[in-house]
Parts: sequence; structure tokens; C-alpha cells
Amino acid sequence: MKRLRTVLHSATILAAVCALALAHSGGVGWSQTRTIKIVVPAPAGGVADVVARVLAEHVSRAYGPAIVVENRPGAGTSIGSEAVARAAPDGNTLLLTSPPLIINPHLRKLNYDPLTSFEPICNLVQSPQLIVVNATSPYLTLKDLLDAARAKPGELTMASAGPASSPHIAIETIKRATGVNINYIPYQGTTPAVNALMGDHLTSVMSSYPNVSELIRSGKLRALATTTAKRIQSMPDLPTVAEAAGIKDFDVDIWFGVNAAAKTPRELTSQLATWFTAALKAPEVKAKLDAQGLFEVGACGEDYAAFLRKQYDDYGRSIRDANIKPQ
Repeated sequence: MKRLRTVLHSATILAAVCALALAHSGGVGWSQTRTIKIVVPAPAGGVADVVARVLAEHVSRAYGPAIVVENRPGAGTSIGSEAVARAAPDGNTLLLTSPPLIINPHLRKLNYDPLTSFEPICNLVQSPQLIVVNATSPYLTLKDLLDAARAKPGELTMASAGPASSPHIAIETIKRATGVNINYIPYQGTTPAVNALMGDHLTSVMSSYPNVSELIRSGKLRALATTTAKRIQSMPDLPTVAEAAGIKDFDVDIWFGVNAAAKTPRELTSQLATWFTAALKAPEVKAKLDAQGLFEVGACGEDYAAFLRKQYDDYGRSIRDANIKPQ
């Protein structure tokens, strides 16, 4: 009997040690020797890549499992997205997502569905879009620009990275909602568009906040509006498009989320959500993301799933209304 009590006592101690080790490793399903891969469906060095690497470094250091970032660009992010959709649903392969995930299916046939081929984990960060003009422009407000476009149909221009990008779709939505004829000019990236604006080759540009914030602060560009639903904290006097143009519920930004393959167990996606949201609040992570003009969202699980469904519907409607085609 004494021997039995000793065995049971030892087993209890062993269980407690194992539980402590599991807790130290970060929770359910992973050990410190496990490797998690984040697929970024875009080239290295871009904003999506920065988001993935900053968060991967913190989560790996704080919770144990090694996290590697793999860049798989191509086909407008579809190659990397399909790879994750086909991955084993074990939480070891994740996708760093952005608006193309739910834009592409409206433009071309894919081998995955953005809403059913993945388990949404978290909407991580967002980057506001700004409508900007050269500082020497006569247009002081978005209303000034739109009024001028009505007076001179087809003569004024608004550019963005495109075509069929999130900013392009936002511009077409503004045009239809306000009844203006402003000529859309697509560029292979935001930087060339901003350079053309600085050279007075364009009337206006829709650009992500990080690409123009310093030029606005230095007085070289003038911001007319932000496309987000709420004003930007760092630019409280800048109106939203909804306010400036009277477009109800207008809300467009560049967001970055993380998804797993469909049917990944909820306990694993919940653990990942806990890690990523904690990382977003870490001062060193926040500082790095803020420097990139990326602001915390941290909406996870069903909230993120609902966001994706609404984005899918909203973008689909805008693409059909504007008759946007892939190029």
C-alpha cells in the first residue's frame, strides 16, 4: 500500500511538471521544438513581410516554438494563399493575409475559397490610405478636388498602385458615389505614383499612410482625406472621405491578418490568437509597427471572420459596379 502511494505521488509530480512545461511553451498543441511557418504571399522587404517577421520574432522568443517566414509571391498573392489552403490543418502553416485575399476571387478563378479554405485567426494591423495632392496644388480640400473634376470631366487624374488593387477599387467607389469623372492612372507601386505627383504629372494620388506621412509633415504634399472610417490619431484634423465627400459608411484601408488552413482545431487557432494579440501590445513590437505606419487592430476569431465576409461582399459589389477587370 505504501509502495502504491509512492507511485501515485510520483505520477502526480510528473503530471504537474509536464503541465508546467506545456504552459511555459505557450499552451495547447505545441512544444518548444515545434516549427511554425508563416507564408507571406508577397516578396521579401514589403510591408506584409515586415509584419510577419516582427511578430514571428516576438512570438518565438516569448512562447517557445520556432517561427519561420517563407515568402511565396506570385499571381497577385494567389500562389502563397493556395499553398496554405492545401496545408495540413495542424496550425503549423499560417498565411499572412491582406485585401488581395478577398479581391482576387472576384477577378479570376482560384483553387481555393477565401471564406471557406481558411480558419481566420486575427486581423492584426491596418495602414490607412490617404488622398494627397502636391503642396502647390490649388485644391485645399477633397471637396475642392471633386468640384473641379465635375467642372472638367476626365481632365483631372487620381493614381494609385494598381490596377484592381484595394486603392483602385476605393477610387472607383468614390467616383461612382460622387458622380465625378476623374481619370484613374494605375502605377506599379505607390512610390512611382508619388514621385509622379511630386513632379506635377498627376493631380492626386491615393497612397498608404507610410509612403506619404513624411512628405506631408515636411510640407511637400497636402493630405485631403483619409479613407478609413475614423480619423487617424496622428492627423486628427484630417477628415475622412465619408465626412469630406458625404459617402456614408465609406471605409477602406490596407489590413494584414493571419489565417490557418480550414479545419485547424479551435484550440490551436485560439492559442495562436493569444500569442499574436499579446505580441501586438509588446512595446518593442508596437514601436516597430508604428514606424511602418501600421496600427493595431487585434480583432480575432469570429470578429475577424465577420470582417472578412463583409470585406468580400463590399469589394465584390464595388468591382461589379465599376466593371473592374483583371489585367
